[in-house]
Amino acid sequence: MLHFVFKRIAMAVPTLLIMAVTVFVLIRLIPGDPAALMLGDLATPASLADLHERLGLDQSLPVQFGIWFGNMLHGDLGISITSNQPVLPLVLDRFWISARVVLIAVLLASLFAVPAGMIAAWRQNTGTDLFLVGTATLLYSIPTFWLGLLLLLFLGLQLNWLPVVGYVSFSEDPGAALLYIVMPVMTLFLHEMGVLIRMSRASTLEVLRLDYITHARAKGLSESAVLWRHAFKNAFGPTWTLIGLVLGNLLGGIAVVETVFTIPGLGRLLVDAIFARDYPVIQGCLLFVAFVYVAVNLVVDLLYPLFDPRVTAE
Repeated sequence: MLHFVFKRIAMAVPTLLIMAVTVFVLIRLIPGDPAALMLGDLATPASLADLHERLGLDQSLPVQFGIWFGNMLHGDLGISITSNQPVLPLVLDRFWISARVVLIAVLLASLFAVPAGMIAAWRQNTGTDLFLVGTATLLYSIPTFWLGLLLLLFLGLQLNWLPVVGYVSFSEDPGAALLYIVMPVMTLFLHEMGVLIRMSRASTLEVLRLDYITHARAKGLSESAVLWRHAFKNAFGPTWTLIGLVLGNLLGGIAVVETVFTIPGLGRLLVDAIFARDYPVIQGCLLFVAFVYVAVNLVVDLLYPLFDPRVTAE
């Protein structure tokens, strides 16, 4: 087991290093001078040269990367050009807003989708199966921004059940904060439930065809006992992997939903930074999202042996 853990951690380290190099190079390929943006209309040749020296922009790219990477290891992702705030605290503040929405949505989607997919597999080629698969396909086919706009139209404008746009911090008013995140959570919940239902159904069908399931049925066990006591654990393994991928993808791609509902999360911060050409914030957001994605998938890999002990035999 320890060998498996160390192997997965060792694989994550070069991945993070490659992502750091990729983010650094991509930001350097963006046209424009960060120093000129920071100084604005007050820029002069002398002030630009001085700021280039202080930021290390007058050095070669390998030297710049070494300085930036060393600062990053100490938790220094630079200073925002637009707000003049340290990037790391800014990213962390926005991340917890996004994480709250994403975690609730993925948890609810998993609780509903996994049993629904198993029931669809159990009732294969029946009306129940066709209904669940059709619903899952429809939900997954609708883009998140369109689904969010539909919820805004019906639940917000026509029925007036929920506030349309905006955000309230949980520290200010927990009740109002919950109301403001209902529709963003529902948007992600409905969209991701579609793909999880399909994965749960596919993995359950594969398990139900195995010999030990036939043996359990031959012993006279009820179908519910076969499904939940014998098929669930092995069928949940691939779905668990997909849940980790969904969680990482949502944390990195929630910008659309946050823009629709005007939530000041990490995705909205990245979008605003792109429009403002705030290079340190763009770089910090991309690097942080990459780190979270790798960390989430590492946790998923480390927990996978709980569902399939054969993994540790690698």
